Amino acid sequence: MALQIRQLIQHFIIVFSLFSRYNALKEDPRYNYYKEVVAGYDPQAYPSYVSNLEDGEFKDLIRPSAEVLSLSRLGEVDIITSTSTKTVNVDDFGATGDGDDDTQAFEEAWKEACSSKGTVVLEVPEGKSYLLRPVRFSGPCKSNLTIQIYGTIEASDDRSDYKEDSRHWLIFDSVHNLLVEGGGNINGNGKIWWQNSCKLNKDLPCKDAPTALTFYKSKNLVVKDLNIQDAQKIHVSFDKCTNVQASNLTVTAPEKSPNTDGIHVTHTQNIQITNSVIGTGDDCISIVSGSQNVQAMDISCGPGHGISIGSLGSRNSRAYVSGVTVDRAKLSGTTNGVRIKTWQGGSGSASNIKFQNIEMVNVTNPIIINQNYCDQDKPCKEQSSAVQVKNVLYKNIKGTSASEVAIKFDCSESHPCQGIVLQNVYLQEQGHETAKAICNNVKLSEEDVFPQCP
Repeated sequence: MALQIRQLIQHFIIVFSLFSRYNALKEDPRYNYYKEVVAGYDPQAYPSYVSNLEDGEFKDLIRPSAEVLSLSRLGEVDIITSTSTKTVNVDDFGATGDGDDDTQAFEEAWKEACSSKGTVVLEVPEGKSYLLRPVRFSGPCKSNLTIQIYGTIEASDDRSDYKEDSRHWLIFDSVHNLLVEGGGNINGNGKIWWQNSCKLNKDLPCKDAPTALTFYKSKNLVVKDLNIQDAQKIHVSFDKCTNVQASNLTVTAPEKSPNTDGIHVTHTQNIQITNSVIGTGDDCISIVSGSQNVQAMDISCGPGHGISIGSLGSRNSRAYVSGVTVDRAKLSGTTNGVRIKTWQGGSGSASNIKFQNIEMVNVTNPIIINQNYCDQDKPCKEQSSAVQVKNVLYKNIKGTSASEVAIKFDCSESHPCQGIVLQNVYLQEQGHETAKAICNNVKLSEEDVFPQCP
């Protein structure tokens, strides 16, 4: 009897100790970090974050994660442990891919995939072209969803189909932990929109056109191995998203197609765009207000308008962009190289920006800051306020300029560009002519630079 009492007391002490450790772990800030990992953030999708944990100051936190994983069984965190994969094929919901409207089939397939628990794959089969009207794929979903696009998704070119929402074709709204891949094609079928653009025909009224593919208010996204072409307007937009990896994308449209930006980043934080080939009728990559910690690496750009921050500050608005790095890029035959453009009358700042390891081939304005940007028929009125441009590094940039002016800093008289640094920059006019720099209202330093500011 005494032995049984001692065993019971020991068992109670062990249980109490484990419970105390669990509560103590909950109080530890590291617990919240690992709770986020367990709750659906996929470290494999973001290897740079994982390497920081393994190599840096958080190395010692790896072991406690196992404790949190085991404690999640107590119900604090709902994790999915199923090893089976459910495949949802759009053909099983009536999609034919033969030129008929497949919108309803895609909507029903999405509803099934998004509402299913476990590991779910939504599949668009190879060898078919699926015609879709505007579709909103709404979340959040019960699963960490993968969309495999093997075939082609093509937009309706009937402009009356876009009456309810003239600004979007395909939009993923509040869908977290999403992977989109497959090597297939997304075709915006934009020719009818370009023909009716006021940019090409000044006699036509200016109207909105749809963005082909939009990710909106979504977290932890991976978008890779896709071909996006001939968008009605912007090809791919990340709007109010967090933690994004976009890689191995091919984005193409004719050089004269109006406003067909390749990848557009707005109000988005922590995004990497890598190993992509972009050639369109507007900016290859455009980064606008509200965006922070943006990396674009190993980018091939051209034709198009280059890689741009902005425009910022239109209609006297306040704009902020910071923490942008463009590294290892080649720009060929573009109308601009690396550009920062802001409107007069705006406010806010564009700061902490790096353009480095860039090759220019016959680029009209290889390096340009324009604080007097004006994209309208009537001249813009003079205004004293401006978006502040500061702390910008240009490093290891070489190549040829299609114009005499290879470097142009057209900064605001009331808000001069500050902290502009050029290092190891060499730009020559195409045909081996001597290029020049024009520099107004800019505070800068130069080291091994040609042409230099006068």
